Amino acid sequence: MRTEVVSEPGDPSYPNEDFASIALPASGLGGSLVVLDGVTPPRGATGCLHSVPWFTARLGGALTELTVSLRDVPLAEALARAVARTAEAHADTCDLSHPRTPQATVVLARWNAERVEYLVLSDSALLVESSDGAVTPVLDDRLARIPRALLTTDDVVDATLRNKEGGFFTAAADPAVAARAVTGTLPRARVRTLAALTDGAARWVERFGEGDWAGCLSLLRKEGAAALVERVRALERADAEERRYLRRSKTHDDATVVYVEL
Repeated sequence: MRTEVVSEPGDPSYPNEDFASIALPASGLGGSLVVLDGVTPPRGATGCLHSVPWFTARLGGALTELTVSLRDVPLAEALARAVARTAEAHADTCDLSHPRTPQATVVLARWNAERVEYLVLSDSALLVESSDGAVTPVLDDRLARIPRALLTTDDVVDATLRNKEGGFFTAAADPAVAARAVTGTLPRARVRTLAALTDGAARWVERFGEGDWAGCLSLLRKEGAAALVERVRALERADAEERRYLRRSKTHDDATVVYVEL
């Protein structure tokens, strides 16, 4: 089995808001991966005393534990329990009903000898390579379906779109959001490789159009996760002034890749 984890902040002077882990139990029976992309809040109040990295570390740690210790519990239930546990950790000090309370996108995968389970919530991606080499992206595309004009004002996003019906969903303080995730199960024999990417790493495909998802996975296999992130950084630097591809987006985003050959 080959595994890689690479997570790089968009700005070295600020903490990385992503989280990534791979759990491989000592028994050798299966494993799991967790990738979170913390949502950077706009300037202003969030109702919370804690930072986004604090939140993703708490939620990610809980998910890493629960996906291993509760192997018979569906991933959506594991996410619900992890969100509840994290919310409990700061419910007494923070306003968890605030729309800008710390939150994150989620990618989970868990495997054993019989099956591979997956979960995706919001705009991070999971790539699944089958035994015949076909690559399928597992995506939660609700954010992508929202007209771009509605995403230009943070207040509009918070009031009408974030964690609302008809908008998009992220893991924040409400365990019920787990039911909104894209989930599924595949026979283990049909899965060769898994790769989870936050949108900062997925820019190679989604923003810059340097290749498709199959090409992205091929790059990861041949050159490694760090090479993909460095290619994204080079593209970001080249576009920094022209803003042809990034437009209103920040030049560099936190970029995380977890790669697992089963």
